[in-house]
Amino acid sequence: MGGTALGLVCSPALAANTPGEGFEVASYRLALTPDIRNRTVAGRETILLRATMEGVRRLRFSANALSIDTATLDGVAIPHSVEGDVLGFDLPRPLRRGHAMKLELSYHGRPARGFAGSETTLYTSYFACDWMVCSQNKFGEKAAFSLDLRVPAGMTSLSVGSMIQRRPRPDGSEVHRWKAPRPYSAYLYGFAVGPFTQVSERAGSNRLTYLSDIADAGELKRRLAGTRERVAFLSTRAGLPLPVADYGQLLVAGDEAQEAATYSVLGTDALPTKPDDPSEDWAVVHELAHQWWGNLITCETLKDFWLNEGITTFMTAAWKEHRYGRAAYDAELDVARRRLDKAQAAGFDKPLAWGGSYPTLGVRRAIHYSKGALFMAELRVTLGDAAFWSGLRRYTRDHAGGTVTSIDLKRAMEAASGRDLHPLFAQWVFGESRSARPG
Repeated sequence: MGGTALGLVCSPALAANTPGEGFEVASYRLALTPDIRNRTVAGRETILLRATMEGVRRLRFSANALSIDTATLDGVAIPHSVEGDVLGFDLPRPLRRGHAMKLELSYHGRPARGFAGSETTLYTSYFACDWMVCSQNKFGEKAAFSLDLRVPAGMTSLSVGSMIQRRPRPDGSEVHRWKAPRPYSAYLYGFAVGPFTQVSERAGSNRLTYLSDIADAGELKRRLAGTRERVAFLSTRAGLPLPVADYGQLLVAGDEAQEAATYSVLGTDALPTKPDDPSEDWAVVHELAHQWWGNLITCETLKDFWLNEGITTFMTAAWKEHRYGRAAYDAELDVARRRLDKAQAAGFDKPLAWGGSYPTLGVRRAIHYSKGALFMAELRVTLGDAAFWSGLRRYTRDHAGGTVTSIDLKRAMEAASGRDLHPLFAQWVFGESRSARPG
């Protein structure tokens, strides 16, 4: 994790002004009972954390629509309140730096975001801190995660990692215990519950599981055919095998395309309608690529979010080149150029590692996803294939399980190529507000 600004270290009064500041979480342990029909959840949560500053008086997390029923710190009840987008817990006394503690919560409510599904299914999508207590945008903090999911008997569940226990209850429900294989950033937590059809296959030492309530086993295999080949391609380019033993793909209605720590949610509208269609398999590849770039290796802050999304957008183009030929690669990059052109035509273009505010989500994506992919393509042209792919493998191996900034990618590419890439990174990544893509 990165260092803390000197002013915050020297001023306890300023400690913890934003969610997650002033402490770090070691683990989240949850017991949740979701209500599929009403889209509500009731839960208990234990958070193990440690103060990273002197004088922290309040623990702040991302606010949500849940009602906190009880809150204790090391067994002592503490008050809470919501101020804007911050859920805060007042401490009985200031914390000393390094002090470890246990925050225990119970809550219930209807999350305002992050819940989707049908009449018989429920799945989460991105906004983990709307259905649990955490810090949504603290990307650089990776914590252990375990979940006891209470569901109706006979239901299938999906969550982060592997199901390590399935326990029946006297009331006819079941508890499915899931545990993550390694610490992950909180925005990658998730789960799904429903009467899902489920089929699995092996990809080397990995198990690939496909689930859906709108497709039978045959259609699941057909719609997600090629996942093993994509895993093999990305593993080679990353220099590391698929970093999760169990990888799931949940097929739902609509245009969903969202990664979680060890699975993806994919909408039928985002998948190819026929085999070998190079224009429509981006979602499967993009979300799978996040298992390396984004999940295993995570940007330290939102400022470097392009490292998550620009690399995976580029890898989608690289897959298409591998599977369908150079024309498909160029076509995918043309899509990125058109999206960046649209942002530029609206008068907005920023360096990839710009830390300011974006006017819309679409404009942010034009920079982080599209411009990020175009920069990776420019790096490839500049360095040549051998040095470029060697640099990407070095970057991936060196930072596996950790967090990164743009400097880390620059150093890996320089080490692999023996070239000074400061001018290129200054132009695209750290430069002034101006067009920075090739003509």
